[in-house]
Amino acid sequence: MIRYLSARSLKNGLMTLLMVIATLAVLTPLVIIFLHILKMGASSINLDFFTQIPKPTGETGGGMANGLMGSAIMIAMASCIGLPVGVLGAVYLTEYGGNRLSTVIRFSADVLAGIPSIITGMVAYTLLVVPMKHFSALAGAVSLAMIMIPIVLRTTEEQLKMVPGTLREASLALGVPLWRTTLKVTLASARTGIVTGVLLAIARIAGETAPLLFTALGNQFWSRKMTEPMAAIPLQIFNFAISPYDDWHRLAWAGALVLVVIMFTLSLAARYFGRQSQAR
Repeated sequence: MIRYLSARSLKNGLMTLLMVIATLAVLTPLVIIFLHILKMGASSINLDFFTQIPKPTGETGGGMANGLMGSAIMIAMASCIGLPVGVLGAVYLTEYGGNRLSTVIRFSADVLAGIPSIITGMVAYTLLVVPMKHFSALAGAVSLAMIMIPIVLRTTEEQLKMVPGTLREASLALGVPLWRTTLKVTLASARTGIVTGVLLAIARIAGETAPLLFTALGNQFWSRKMTEPMAAIPLQIFNFAISPYDDWHRLAWAGALVLVVIMFTLSLAARYFGRQSQAR
């Protein structure tokens, strides 16, 4: 008996050690990357970074204010396009689906979610940039929306499936139409879970660079028109990182730090709403 307990304790300790090593193997690269970005970019974070545009070549200082504004505009526009499509598609699959079309939609969403983002940018380039004969923030927003749609659709569908069927049945038994039941009962019950999916989708597209290279292109100046090329933080990080100028390298590291903090904040918010959804 003692020998059996010793063998079991040895196996338990070995497995615990392996799990600790696996956890450290996952966390170590993340910590190293974050600390390196913090070391390289923290010194360039100041008021000018958030209020000024990049200085011309040879001049010191400047910031990425136009990139921050451009990213915010394109993400907002992509959300206006992608969120309604994703949420309404999930509502159809959950409340009105069950046929062959639903299977096709789910399969298409899974395939679209797995397509490399650079291909999404090439498609948006062909559909919008070529006919318009110039790059634009609108094309960039469409390419980001194409990435966002499958994420929102699948996460929203899973949240809607978690709503108890008794709530729908009770509402329908009171004579409430199905569309109103879906709007007032089903979507309202899954609200926090849907917000979690939306935040994850926004965090996913916030750092995308490849689609914007084919569509928005970038801009060294202020640009607020959706029909013109527009700056974005990922684009500026890419352009400054491959430049031969030390000042631009410092701005690239600062932009990377800001982008990581934004994505980290969105991920924390998504986890918070996810826990709220599970608690409900």
